[in-house]
Amino acid sequence: MDSGVIDLSRLQFALTALYHFLFVPLTLGLSFMLVIMEAIYVMTDRPIWRTITRFWAKLFGINFVLGVATGLTMEFQFGTNWSYFSHYVGDIFGAPLAIEGLMAFFLEATFVGVMFFGWDRLSKLGHLVVTFLVALGTNLSALWILIANGWMQNPIGAEFNPETMRMEVTDFVAVLFNPIAQAKFVHTVSAGYVIASVFVLGISCFYLLRGRFPEVARRSMTVAAAFGLASSLSVVVLGDESGYVLTDNQKMKLAAIEAAWHTEKAPAGLTLFGLPDTEARTTRYAVEIPWVLGLIATRSLHGQVTGMSELVLRAQERISSGVVAYDAVEKLKLDPKNTQARAAFEQHKHDMGYALLLKRTLADPREATPQQIAATAWDTVPSVPVMFWSFRIMAFIGFAMIALFATAFVLCSLRLHGQARWFWKLAVLAIPLPWLAAELGWVVAEMGRQPWAIDGVLPTFLAASSLSRTSLWITIIGFTSLYGTLAVIEVRLMLSAIRKGPYDHHDEQQPAPGPVPASSPVAA
Repeated sequence: MDSGVIDLSRLQFALTALYHFLFVPLTLGLSFMLVIMEAIYVMTDRPIWRTITRFWAKLFGINFVLGVATGLTMEFQFGTNWSYFSHYVGDIFGAPLAIEGLMAFFLEATFVGVMFFGWDRLSKLGHLVVTFLVALGTNLSALWILIANGWMQNPIGAEFNPETMRMEVTDFVAVLFNPIAQAKFVHTVSAGYVIASVFVLGISCFYLLRGRFPEVARRSMTVAAAFGLASSLSVVVLGDESGYVLTDNQKMKLAAIEAAWHTEKAPAGLTLFGLPDTEARTTRYAVEIPWVLGLIATRSLHGQVTGMSELVLRAQERISSGVVAYDAVEKLKLDPKNTQARAAFEQHKHDMGYALLLKRTLADPREATPQQIAATAWDTVPSVPVMFWSFRIMAFIGFAMIALFATAFVLCSLRLHGQARWFWKLAVLAIPLPWLAAELGWVVAEMGRQPWAIDGVLPTFLAASSLSRTSLWITIIGFTSLYGTLAVIEVRLMLSAIRKGPYDHHDEQQPAPGPVPASSPVAA
């Protein structure tokens, strides 16, 4: 396979995935914020809360449409750009995607129309139930997608069948309750809640800066402060859980994140800052906090964080073992009743994916020399500088979000948020930050899995379709142009809705714009 085709295929999927993920987390978070706002309306029967809910629902709807449109494109790419991936693991990977479409997406899509057009046709409680079902469907969609992605990170509950030459499900319950998938789901949805909270907080503060719709802005700010503080704290806690899961299931990813070139004496220290040098295989100018990494990663004083050099030696052993499995499969193709080959395959089958790494340079992995095996073992190390800095920027933003929402929560609790002009400016400037953190989170998750499409099972360079560079460049340019156009439309629609504000012709009459009184009280 042409390495340029692989790189372009990865680039195309990365562009569409990162673009799609601009919309998904906002949808996840806004859906449940709408439930909170509408629940307050149902409990208090105050028309202002109906106005608030409908306003944020309008922005949710604009974002929802773009998320659906970009998500469909991604799923088609599995068949067009990653056809061997689809053939090799389609029995496992396709099941969560099908369930997502049949159960979660249809639930969400069915009720979203009722949510928008049922305000005057349903009772208040009935409409709240519909809004909750939309939020539930939205988050269930994320669950099934992340179960599929989690299996790519930790492929349990499935085995290679030498008769069909494909991976097949052996334990679907294990696929569903994959620890990587569960950790990714709670961490990802919490990140979405933070993004939505910053979005609501920032726009509310923008209104307060302009002296517009203060009664809507103050109440929205209060909801965002409480929801955002809980979400930002959960992101850090659940992120720690995700890191703990990596200790057992994705040791190489964890080592790359921490630029741990060698195994240190337990408990290992955490590198706050440094310049990873991939040539010298060391981290220059490292600033380290003793013990912290060992405590976080193993939750003990005696657990070790295995370094990349030691993991490469293990990969070398697994490549050699995988060659035995590969040889057995080739013999079983010729003679399915060869009991000796069958026994050899059963003994070494879990390492066969490592032998496939040799296919980057060799047509037949069985011809590999010890030197080629040793060199290929280093291919299992992802880009350390990318992993190291992406994670640290993401983590820094995460802690900054805690500080932002803690400040907002204190101001709202003390009823000072109606006069904290300095904070309003800060909240508006902070709007892009959680999106940046979320995108970097996906970079860490997906780049950290390289060189695997399915970790330890299928190398990325074997998963792609047989396409030409020309066709890939055409589609990349086409998608970029299309998504650029959609981005302009999205931003214009959002800005138009924000400029118009929360009041429609049938809502309560909005007050005239004016400065926010310094002592304005906060209504419940």
